[in-house]
Amino acid sequence: MRKIKGLSVLLLCFAFLLTACSGGNNAANNTKANATAEPAATEAVAEATAEPTAAPVDMGGRVIKVAAWWDLKPAGNSASEKERLAKITEVEQKYNCKFEFVNVPFEEFMPKFTATALTGEPFADIVIMEYNSAWPAILKGQLMKVSEYTTAASNINNEANLLVKAPKIANEDYAFAEPGVGGAGIHYNRDLFKKLGLPDLQELYASGQWNWDKFVEVAKQATKDTDNDGKIDTYGFSGWAIDMLRNFSAANGGKLVDEATSTQGLTDPKVIEAAEFINRLYNVENVVKVKGADKVGYDEFNTFKDGDVAMFPAPIWNLGDLTFDFGVVPFPNGPSGSPEVTYADNGKNAFFIPKGVKDPQAVYQAFEDTYDITQTGDFPSQEWLESIYAHEEDVAMMHDHINNTGQILLETAYPEYPTYGYMKDIIVDNQSVTATAEKYKPEAEASIAKLGK
Repeated sequence: MRKIKGLSVLLLCFAFLLTACSGGNNAANNTKANATAEPAATEAVAEATAEPTAAPVDMGGRVIKVAAWWDLKPAGNSASEKERLAKITEVEQKYNCKFEFVNVPFEEFMPKFTATALTGEPFADIVIMEYNSAWPAILKGQLMKVSEYTTAASNINNEANLLVKAPKIANEDYAFAEPGVGGAGIHYNRDLFKKLGLPDLQELYASGQWNWDKFVEVAKQATKDTDNDGKIDTYGFSGWAIDMLRNFSAANGGKLVDEATSTQGLTDPKVIEAAEFINRLYNVENVVKVKGADKVGYDEFNTFKDGDVAMFPAPIWNLGDLTFDFGVVPFPNGPSGSPEVTYADNGKNAFFIPKGVKDPQAVYQAFEDTYDITQTGDFPSQEWLESIYAHEEDVAMMHDHINNTGQILLETAYPEYPTYGYMKDIIVDNQSVTATAEKYKPEAEASIAKLGK
């Protein structure tokens, strides 16, 4: 096990953005080939392989507003941040424009967007938006497709090393993002694994043994009364039950709701299989630590931080304050799943350009150019991952096996979608999963229909 030394911690806001960009385009990892042609052939090779470039546009001193619920302006704390600040100044002079980074509190962000979008004059030219918020806005015609503001000359449509197309929504490209690597997986307490003599999960994964059955086996081995006082001291698993349903369903090939077809997924056999598996963890094997009074409560999201839980689902941004050593593997695939999809990405956010923005091609072109700086590391967001994970194996696991395996899930975009009731009936009231799915099917369909109005 190789520990990473000399870690460089980036700003937390950058962590949020890169986590959100976990489905980044692989093209962003490409590097330009070295010029090795013979002198006589160099000009011909360059002409044959040159990519189109966009000509600068005089924007007449226009202010381009870029908004998020944190400060997107580089702080200048690192060499790359300083270089991007200099590039922004260069682009402002080149395009005769000015960038203004607007920081709007999260709870005010969507109301402000909605109010201004309805007037046809959005409060910002480029906005960071969660996919669950973007989907209703798309249905109302308030956001533009990437094809409406990029051209054949745009880097995003060529090398895509400056900005990349973010994952599709309803099979269409609406958003873009910084190149990045990330995602969600099963994290595990390496200290506790060593103490209890449990098999390393990365070794199980590498040997092809990491599946639901092995997950249960390890969880049972970790759930112990270590001091023989009649009380369980260590547990196999913990987490937010709704988050478990989303992720285990995705890892089994199921989806709670499909925005592309406007269909509910609670009755999908693959989702039902995942719900039955989760119920087994809670009520049959009894390997889940529940700290609060509500088994389905969001507070269980942080129960793993007590240090007595072996395995837990956690986004990367929630790992910064842990006091124990930890590792990561993908969510194990279920009987109906595949390695291409291992988790549900229900917290995705990215850049969007609203309808009503004037000269969107010029706005996008200028913004894209601000990212034309020296690329550091072997791949995008390497430095950030190394600031979170202490072992090279974990960074490699995230880069090679978890990145690009997220399923975009827009379940919370639908008003009163009955996921909570569905899980409560199953793991709290011990109701039949199949009967529960049929019970909540009409509510799920009504929720989908309500969003479409």
